[in-house]
Amino acid sequence: MSTRDGEDYVYDEASGEWIAPGEAVAAAGEEGIEVRDAVGNLLADGDQVTLIKDLKVKGAGQTLKRGTLIKAIRLTGDAQEIDCRFDGIKGLVLRAEFVRKR
Repeated sequence: MSTRDGEDYVYDEASGEWIAPGEAVAAAGEEGIEVRDAVGNLLADGDQVTLIKDLKVKGAGQTLKRGTLIKAIRLTGDAQEIDCRFDGIKGLVLRAEFVRKR
């Protein structure tokens, strides 16, 4: 993820261009990619999820504990990854297998 003009952009590997996250999600939706959590619930942009396992965050030097609430997730073009924000950690990407929809 890159920042230009105060906005976040995502590199689209298919087109080779930097696009806004909303456009990336729209493109992913057109392709029919479904993102499911650890128990099989379908995830969507803006959902709240909780962690089902303690996760060490590389580069941040901290551990996110099981049961931590993550608000307002964003889907990426990958069926196994979700983009989210958490206090003190920028650019956090989680694997869908480690979260449960709330």
